[in-house]
Amino acid sequence: MKRDETDILIAGGGLAGLTAAAALGTAGFHVTLVDPTPQVTHADDAGADLRTTAFLQPAQQFLEAAGLWTALAPHAAPLQVMRIVDAAVEPHVMRDFDAKDISDKPFGWNLPNWLLRREIVARLETLPNVDFRPEVGFDRMVARTKNAIVTLSDATQVTAKLVIGADGRNSAVRQAQGIRTQTLRYGQKALTFAVTHTSPHNNISTEIHRSGGPFTLVPLPDHEGKPCSAVVWMESGAEVQRLANLPQGALENAANERSAWTYGPLNLVSKRMVWPIISQVADRLTAPRTALVAEAAHVMPPVGAQGLNMSLRDLDCLLELAKAQPGDLGSAAMLNAYARKRHPDIMLRVAGIDALNRASIAGNPMVQNMRARGIEALYGITPIRRSLMQLGLGAG
Repeated sequence: MKRDETDILIAGGGLAGLTAAAALGTAGFHVTLVDPTPQVTHADDAGADLRTTAFLQPAQQFLEAAGLWTALAPHAAPLQVMRIVDAAVEPHVMRDFDAKDISDKPFGWNLPNWLLRREIVARLETLPNVDFRPEVGFDRMVARTKNAIVTLSDATQVTAKLVIGADGRNSAVRQAQGIRTQTLRYGQKALTFAVTHTSPHNNISTEIHRSGGPFTLVPLPDHEGKPCSAVVWMESGAEVQRLANLPQGALENAANERSAWTYGPLNLVSKRMVWPIISQVADRLTAPRTALVAEAAHVMPPVGAQGLNMSLRDLDCLLELAKAQPGDLGSAAMLNAYARKRHPDIMLRVAGIDALNRASIAGNPMVQNMRARGIEALYGITPIRRSLMQLGLGAG
């Protein structure tokens, strides 16, 4: 059987896989990207991903190097202030973490996922060294001394020096390499949708805590001349399913009450989507000729905008190692270096987000009071506040 040859095969055409292909292709590597699903690049297409993603400062720099940011910037809503509100105590505790305390740039920028897909796919079409194959998936692979032979779902084969598993929390690449995961389940789900409101968001991302998980309003560009935000509403699985099935007016009433009327009346302007909340970490990040990235390697609750930003740190690490020694692509030395660099950061951030999420779930009044006092204490000590903001951006 004739085999195509490539430097890098990426399995998974989600945001992480698409961005990996753009970054590695821009760096000059020959890349084959496969994904078993059709690419959806418009908001009204069936199966469109209506969630949003907040890119923090280091992620924006990575996107710029990949040739993506110029196209994305006009659609991005800046995140200047991260506001935390504990509405479980009286009076409510509210503290603003302002990016100007540590930087002359916003913390990050928020973009709709369907639009990200559209612009990244458009970028891939300009790169002759990137072969993107939607509706073709990873089937199996055999790792050899100098390369790997990958068999795809259409029965074709590709020889690659490095295989990147960017194919999600149920990664076929990870399973093919016999890598297990450690999974924590919280009994939570997230309901996501977009709303317009009467008061401007002023580029403030607002995270409101009571119990069951945070209710987060993330700035979006105006919709039909009205201020607009993305909502991520975390609650128990049963409660999220109930909310997802409410008539529009009833959901809006519930969202207004849960948001403490932060921006005035909220009006639903998108479809609703439901996502399970887990923490999951792969036992290993590598196998012969294979590196795991993004949700194939780690999954976290959507707290603190860490998810995709951690994924881009994985990609940045792989890219720097690949550029440093292109002749060593996919070798044991390169993969061992990747695991050494990424594993401590992944474990630190997964543990931190797990602790924050457990605190946000708490329904016990004593725990809620401790949570509120903790917010006040951390905010009140300037060096600690600044250190936490830097850590959230990816420093340290």
